[in-house]
Amino acid sequence: MSEIKVLSKEVSELIAAGEVIDRPCSVIKELVENSIDAGASVITVEIKNGGRTYIRVTDNGKGMAFEDMPVAFVRHATSKISRKQDLDSIMTLGFRGEALASICAVARVDVLTKRLEDDLGTHYAIEAAEQTAYEESGCPDGTTFIVRDIFFNVPARLKFLKKDVTEANAAADLVSKLSLSHPEISFKFIRDNRTELLTAGDGKLFSAVYAVFGREFAESMLEVDHTYQGMHITGFTVKPLCAKPNRRFQNFFVNHRYIRSRAMSSALEEAYRNQIMVGKFPACVLFADISAGAVDVNVHPTKTEVRFSNEKLMHEAVFFAVKNALLKFDAPNRMKLDSTRNFSERQLYSVAPADNGEQLRFSQPPTQKPLTPVRQPSEFKSSDKTAVPEPVSVGFKKLDTEQIERARNGEDVFLSDLEKVVVPEQDTKPVSFEDKTEPEPPAVQQSTLPEDSGYKFISAQSFEKKPEPVTIEYAPKESPRPIVVGELFKTFVVAQCGDEMILMDKHAAHERYIFEQIKEDANNLQPQILLDPITVLLSYAEYDVICENLEKIAKLGFEVEPDTAPTVAVKGVPIILGDNDPTEVLCELAKNLMDNKLNPQSEVFDDLYHSVACKAAIKANDSNSLAELQTLLDDVYENDDIRYCPHGRPVLIKLSKREIEKQFRRIV
Repeated sequence: MSEIKVLSKEVSELIAAGEVIDRPCSVIKELVENSIDAGASVITVEIKNGGRTYIRVTDNGKGMAFEDMPVAFVRHATSKISRKQDLDSIMTLGFRGEALASICAVARVDVLTKRLEDDLGTHYAIEAAEQTAYEESGCPDGTTFIVRDIFFNVPARLKFLKKDVTEANAAADLVSKLSLSHPEISFKFIRDNRTELLTAGDGKLFSAVYAVFGREFAESMLEVDHTYQGMHITGFTVKPLCAKPNRRFQNFFVNHRYIRSRAMSSALEEAYRNQIMVGKFPACVLFADISAGAVDVNVHPTKTEVRFSNEKLMHEAVFFAVKNALLKFDAPNRMKLDSTRNFSERQLYSVAPADNGEQLRFSQPPTQKPLTPVRQPSEFKSSDKTAVPEPVSVGFKKLDTEQIERARNGEDVFLSDLEKVVVPEQDTKPVSFEDKTEPEPPAVQQSTLPEDSGYKFISAQSFEKKPEPVTIEYAPKESPRPIVVGELFKTFVVAQCGDEMILMDKHAAHERYIFEQIKEDANNLQPQILLDPITVLLSYAEYDVICENLEKIAKLGFEVEPDTAPTVAVKGVPIILGDNDPTEVLCELAKNLMDNKLNPQSEVFDDLYHSVACKAAIKANDSNSLAELQTLLDDVYENDDIRYCPHGRPVLIKLSKREIEKQFRRIV
């Protein structure tokens, strides 16, 4: 009797579904990616009980035709590829045609879909790969998938699901990454009738980062935009001082597809080398736009891992993009002072507080009087013809543009009494005037009073033509030079640079300065020849990469000769290595070379450089003259490489004059 049998459709479907659908967030991933491929601009994801009992994905995409519905749930049915050549240029998120077939094999699925050009939509229901409903129905444009009771027919898989809160968190994390990958789409995530995520969908990556991670995370990011040999790297990377305790905040996207990549992660961390504290990891949201033929996305069932045609080139592109962003945008840290009031009202203003229950009274501002015209001096006359008007000076506030133009056109300029200021020039009797009942207009509009009458007035003739504009060229202003003011606690250097105060940790600054000098001199380390060569056993992969990079290793001070594979003979080691075991260092060099690191130096070298720099640098509580501190500040301030000590601590922080004035209430 034959022992080989063809599996039934039900069993084969369940086996195939297990490769694609392993938990509720897998269902959400496949459905949302289909919505994105359908051109949706608004996508809503709703789950209940962690997605185990209810998942709803709604979009406003192009929808599906009535006759396409049964075919869509057949395995390997897709609209995204048709020829084998299409596999070399895949730009859509889905293409294998396994998602819907796998979902309906392990759950109860209802679909409502409608195209824009159709009058009616389609309702389709399928349960455990068996069709239960297929009819026309009224529904909005787009597609809605409702998935209930996932793994209801696979109890073995159901019992391996984690707690509802864990599954819901996995779904939330997935929607967050999809939101970052497509900032032009507005995503909404609802968990147990509560909205947890809503993105703007305005096409700005910063808006998506802000919505997903919050304000503090978004403000700690630096913009990345760099093109390297046809690869365009964009996005954001974190400031070194705001690094995270793990790698969970590293988000990489290739052609807007979220992936996990060791090459990109290694390049990111190498760019932060010696600028980040031990035990911390950089965070990022980085996009790589490359040609479709340079990446193979068909190497993993869930398409979260890809293969690059040139992994070293991708490593270099990410490294240089992040490194340039750090050098360009990572300015010295700025101190932020608390804006809360440190003094009570009594202490600050020496004013006794009002009694309890007493209503505070404030003086009312003077009410503005009606506008009055500026009279000509001829319209006034003294009631006593023998009396001589006493000199007074009448001043006016600066006229606005409209008033000046009216005066040029010969019109009266109206000013309010609040705008006139009359100041007697001597302490004499006030002068009284009375208006003419029928004033006769003067022949010429000018003053008829004597020149020494003391009156000043405005007339249309007093304005001349506008002067011709004069162009004044200013020499470029030189950037201010930091000046050391003093020292605080014999540890922190206090300096002024323009309108900013600078605090510098003298030990951290000097340590990093020495560290950079040692690294420059260590580009070509001299080897120390060993009396007896040391044989080092490597793996075959390590052996191959060592043999291919003997010149690089020689520059690091190692004299290595290939021996019988997979062993090498170490005949010389760098002097700085001291008593350290060359076997471990050589293995680490091989690992760094395999990871395509641009600087394959072992971490042991960095540790040695750190130790030498730390011991040689000035220490806290050391006595230093102002001239020494000024020289150190000049060497550090303009050097963009010296922003953090080798352990990741900041070297400089800044505080603006405005912030200081706000603390002393000089400004509000």
